[in-house]
Amino acid sequence: MDTSFRYAGDSRALRIHAKEKISLDSNIFLQVRGELDTRIGEPSLLAASVRQFNQDVRFSWQPIHFLQVFVFLFIIVNQMQLSASAGLGVQYDKYKKLHYVGRGKMSFPVTTDGLLRFTIKGQSHLDKDFKQIKYKGAAEFSLGVLNFQREQDVRVKVGYEVFEKIPYVQIRENNWTLNADINGRWNVRFDL
Repeated sequence: MDTSFRYAGDSRALRIHAKEKISLDSNIFLQVRGELDTRIGEPSLLAASVRQFNQDVRFSWQPIHFLQVFVFLFIIVNQMQLSASAGLGVQYDKYKKLHYVGRGKMSFPVTTDGLLRFTIKGQSHLDKDFKQIKYKGAAEFSLGVLNFQREQDVRVKVGYEVFEKIPYVQIRENNWTLNADINGRWNVRFDL
């Protein structure tokens, strides 16, 4: 089980987050998450989703009757090693509302060593009547620096949330993660 302490600047409360992944198949798992808000002493999140992860996805598009520029782009994409994931699930939040959640993510290396990656991700929340109530979409670059110092790995993400039109940054060092955006929102996480 993955457990972490989380603190956000806007909530001013320490949250204890737990996540468990149960394998259902070689690339499919059930993910169960929960979060306890220590300020109010109640769960602020309960969620379960089935997720599929595909590493090393290779597209086999056959470009026919496209402009030469598109043919060139398709040839490049065919040679890339992509990773993709998708998930569907339910979530019960601190407002005692049930949501259906769908998410997807695709990532590919920008450099040959794979330490610099470009990722596109999206998420949609539906209410109990299947009406969309919240959505997110982002594009980001992430740079991994292995052994930044002795036994210290660092990852820096710089991204743009498309629907809110907000740039953001994430800095992760082994167990610590700091997230911040241009509007001054921030949170910190420590993975146990």
